[in-house]
Amino acid sequence: MLRRLYDKTLALAEHRHALRALGVVSFIESSVFPIPPDVMMIPMILADRSRAWVIATVATLASVAGALLGYAIGYFFYESLGQPVLEALGKADKIGAFNERFNEWGVWAVLIAGLTPFPFKVITILSGWASMPLLPFVISCLIARSARFYIVSGLLYAFGRPIRDFVERWLGLVFTAFMILLIGGFLAVRYL
Repeated sequence: MLRRLYDKTLALAEHRHALRALGVVSFIESSVFPIPPDVMMIPMILADRSRAWVIATVATLASVAGALLGYAIGYFFYESLGQPVLEALGKADKIGAFNERFNEWGVWAVLIAGLTPFPFKVITILSGWASMPLLPFVISCLIARSARFYIVSGLLYAFGRPIRDFVERWLGLVFTAFMILLIGGFLAVRYL
């Protein structure tokens, strides 16, 4: 089923309304959809490299808007969905400590999820659930998603088809390694 959804998303990249479709995919991927926008971006940019920056901008803005939907899901439906589950598991008393810890490190969580292959929707929903302050949430979403989409677009713009395999296979791992090194550096400075 996931493969069919992937193939349909990829086919949208060839549609005459591909840019609008990319906006929709980017929006819903930030809150509920399992396929990342990169699946559409790559063939769209390879088809017309001069539109790389427009494509990155649409993906970024739609993704950040979709992140707000994910935040709203976590924020507004916690009481009706999340709290009863936690109470049934006997964990409702621990939510305050979790929220405090998440809000201390939440910006980092959003940055990491926005750049890496980690499902971004998990963090957007969790951010709302933990009542992360909205401004830092939006700013970190904007930084992470623009970095991800503009780097992909820039690589494809500069190198074209030869870089496609690298982007599809290794860029997520490179982003993940970069974030681990960055956070490790900050932790080393803070605690050493």
